[in-house]
Amino acid sequence: MAVIRSASMLPARREAITLETADGLRLVGEVALPLNAEPEATIICVHPLPTHGGMMDSHVFRKAAWRLPALANLAVVRFNTRGTESQQGKSEGEFDNAVGERFDVAAAVEHAEFAELPRPWLLGWSFGTDLTLKYGLEPGVEGAVLMSPPLRYSTEDDLAKWAADGRPLLALVPENDDYLQYPEAVRRFAAVPQAEVVEIADGGHLWVGKAEEALDRIVARILPERAPLPREWDGPMERGDTSAYANKTVAAFGGFLPPPDREE
Repeated sequence: MAVIRSASMLPARREAITLETADGLRLVGEVALPLNAEPEATIICVHPLPTHGGMMDSHVFRKAAWRLPALANLAVVRFNTRGTESQQGKSEGEFDNAVGERFDVAAAVEHAEFAELPRPWLLGWSFGTDLTLKYGLEPGVEGAVLMSPPLRYSTEDDLAKWAADGRPLLALVPENDDYLQYPEAVRRFAAVPQAEVVEIADGGHLWVGKAEEALDRIVARILPERAPLPREWDGPMERGDTSAYANKTVAAFGGFLPPPDREE
């Protein structure tokens, strides 16, 4: 048995994919599947703000793709929204302030449907939570997990739609989040009766040092029998390429949002 470390990449079937949006763009993506089994459920990762470093390779999503197919029998779909670039490549188009991105979310959900990936859940982080709340009620989506939701682009109307729909919603709110902290999150998400709001002790908006807890809580919501995840692995294990993020820039950890009173 070997300890699973930050850069550990466990066996999976990994395939680069291209998502085609309804407005004619091609988006860079990847799907990671269990190596020798069919997945039990699917996570579609919607990344933080690309104008401030967010991308499909942001560290929690990278670790999800490297670990969850092997440890939790989950399929993990990641993609770069329009105009976003990462180590995997650059998607066509330009950042559109959470407007045109509705087509990006739809394209990712459609891919899961066409690929017959089971039980798709959206996993949004920061800006990705706004896209999830605005556009995530696609047919077939089972529910959503929100990491560090700022509720910046999403509106009360978006929350009302989730409330009326009834699909499950889990909001993971770091104790020291820069944008929306637990007491205010509880107040805002009270508009969605089925929403569960969980405070992450000592956590920050970028989840530095909290990736393992994030993955545990995500898996516990979707496949509770698979949580908590093991910290050791008895089998082949590679070291993933983290060289592009070695300097620990904002891009490595997920993308800051601008302050709430700052206009872009």
